[in-house]
Amino acid sequence: MSSNTNNKRTVLRLAVAGLCAMAAPWVAAKGVTWADIENDANTPEDVLMYGMGPKAQRFSPLKQINKKNVHALSPAWVMSFGDEKQRGQEAQALVYDGTVYVTGSYSRIFAFDAKTGAKKWSYSHRLPEGIRPCCDVINRGAAIFGDLVYFGTLDAGIVALDRHTGKPVWKKRFGDYEAGYTMTGAPTLVKDQKTGRVLLIHGSSGDEFGVVGKLFARDPLTGEEVWMRPFVEGHMGRLNGKESTPTGGVMPEDVKTWPRDENGELVEAWHHGGGAPWQSASFDVATNTIIIGAGNPAPWNTWKRTAKGDDPRNWDNLYTSGQVGVDPSTGEVKWFYQHTPNDAWDFSGNNELVLFEYKDKGKTVKATAHADRNGFFYVVDRDNGKFIRGFPFVDGVTWATHIDPKTGKPVEVEGQRPPLPGLGEEKGKSIEVSPPFLGGKNWNPMAYSQNTGWFYMGANHWKEDYWTEEVNYSKGNAYLGQGFRIKKMYDDHVGVLRAVDPKSSEIKWSHKEKLPLWAGVLATKGGLIFTGTSDGFIKAFDEKTGEELWKFQTGSGVVSCPITWQLDGEQYIGFASGYGGAVPLWGGDMADLTKPVAQGGSFWVFKLPKT
Repeated sequence: MSSNTNNKRTVLRLAVAGLCAMAAPWVAAKGVTWADIENDANTPEDVLMYGMGPKAQRFSPLKQINKKNVHALSPAWVMSFGDEKQRGQEAQALVYDGTVYVTGSYSRIFAFDAKTGAKKWSYSHRLPEGIRPCCDVINRGAAIFGDLVYFGTLDAGIVALDRHTGKPVWKKRFGDYEAGYTMTGAPTLVKDQKTGRVLLIHGSSGDEFGVVGKLFARDPLTGEEVWMRPFVEGHMGRLNGKESTPTGGVMPEDVKTWPRDENGELVEAWHHGGGAPWQSASFDVATNTIIIGAGNPAPWNTWKRTAKGDDPRNWDNLYTSGQVGVDPSTGEVKWFYQHTPNDAWDFSGNNELVLFEYKDKGKTVKATAHADRNGFFYVVDRDNGKFIRGFPFVDGVTWATHIDPKTGKPVEVEGQRPPLPGLGEEKGKSIEVSPPFLGGKNWNPMAYSQNTGWFYMGANHWKEDYWTEEVNYSKGNAYLGQGFRIKKMYDDHVGVLRAVDPKSSEIKWSHKEKLPLWAGVLATKGGLIFTGTSDGFIKAFDEKTGEELWKFQTGSGVVSCPITWQLDGEQYIGFASGYGGAVPLWGGDMADLTKPVAQGGSFWVFKLPKT
């Protein structure tokens, strides 16, 4: 079929939709605008962004469901994702114009009627042989703008679909999937306050395969790249199809935080340096700043990223394992704060950046909050990336004693970097480290309650044996250089849901779970905290005390992000159910612990009975 024929049909369809809208306004909505997205946190009839607003606070103003009546919460509908494609369902759904949009494993997306669950359409991306997903075939969510819905694919692509029909409008591939590039995070829409241009922002996955992490901005209507920013010092960015500037403002010959070999050349690791921004971005409208986490350096083996015979702490390996402020106009790095310099443990820095404000001595502080895999909770000035405070949010952190309040750098414990193999040995001495690389908290996003000023997160108490191994880069193969085994820390629990005060550094309450917690958290005006558990429950807690108020068994482990919305005067709660993700794949003792959990793939919706 010719492109002209396609264009004529598109124009005709839009014209018909316009006439229907004039005749009956409820037939076709106007399409999502930037104003809608910017105001997402305050419009409970819609959920338009990953994080439920540009600040990613995951707080809803809805209070119809509250502490007094949550015990009566009942299923409204459930829909299966179908066929044999189960595995981990980690998505956060979107809701717009009476439709729920939710992504599934194996690069799929579904549209359901928000009130009845009736399937409107589904799209399954055709995946080629040779994809390299590190941590299960998951997808964490979509974005929506105008009449298009966007989501990433495991073959290093991003797709735009017509939100009414699910038909592809454009597809773009941003990297070589056979080298390890993938996309699992939800894209984000931002509006450049300088130019007034709306941009589609997305990152890349693949640190474990030695890719160079990259952040992209695209025209949301055409998919054409506007700019690209790599997150390894000295690698060149792009702007409008041409080379722009090197990251950090230095050319490769001037790179200072990655070492050189005996010939004066940058070591192999720099060429495959990681830093992948695989989680979703937040956006500070006031300062016109994209704020996103940068992944771990590659390989994991710290000595491959350190000058021979030197202390790894002298080589920060910028711009990895930290949080980055990026200019949406050009893709330039505005500021950077590093959580784990020369990361030797795969702590990464990708966990969500939540934007919030608080009062300190009468002054309003505008900050980011970040619960890192390294076990420390960070509060950072979001205007400039300067460290404010950091404190442990899980038990038994062994790799560092604290975060130095003056430098913002961790004070490391000697002997907690896995040592090099001895002469003639294939691997180094095994050491015990906590948290393990799966983290005090992993990707599963926390929520900020505007009721209490506290953060609520699904954390985990576990540890690991860690040892170094020899490694050289080979395209498409794991680029680690370290071995590991995850172990239990306590007999009675692994997961721990916690409430944390970011001002006082206090843990306000804790709730233990036998299995690891791998689901996101939702806070509501009704005083409730919602999350899911690996043994299949959806649960609600009292925000002040941590008392468990309600639970429901879904039949498979819950590792997704909850949402809530209002339709026809009723409040709904929605979760995807389907166990998987990194824990059963990489988890050592955790893989054994979670082995009995059934797989699944479905979307559950709850509301109060009308009686």
